[in-house]
Amino acid sequence: MREKAIVYVLDDDERIRTSLEALLSSVGYAVRLFEDPEVFLNSPKPDLPSCLILDLNLGKSSGLDLQRSLAMDAALPVIFLTGFGDISTAVSAIKSGASEFLLKPIEEEVLLPAVTMALIEAQEQCNMRRIQQQTSRNYESLTPREKEVLPFIVRGFLNKQTAYELG
Repeated sequence: MREKAIVYVLDDDERIRTSLEALLSSVGYAVRLFEDPEVFLNSPKPDLPSCLILDLNLGKSSGLDLQRSLAMDAALPVIFLTGFGDISTAVSAIKSGASEFLLKPIEEEVLLPAVTMALIEAQEQCNMRRIQQQTSRNYESLTPREKEVLPFIVRGFLNKQTAYELG
């Protein structure tokens, strides 16, 4: 999975960004670094399994606020990494969908498994999204009559039953 996955790092501390990049790159992950939430939000993101390592305190903005704005993109699991975490903030982050809430300084034995799990989750979500897109394309390719018959087939009706129901 590592050759196709991207780990985004959004932290306002350059030392943290570069150390995370060194660690994650050393084990084969593609890493993209950001210090500004707006730049991150506006950057193109390929349709690949990805996760975001997100600092809780981003200068003028909050990682929790960014997480809320990303909530529509369920395929991007968020791992919070902060030096100033408390229980209520951690609970709020997890309830809002964060994969993990980790404290700085972080050990690689803790971070790497968290990234692996987040990317597995992202891969599953990408697979589901592709299946849904293909299903939608298949449905749209049906004729109007086939769309009329489909609900009966899905419910297990026999041909005779479907014909009777449709008159």
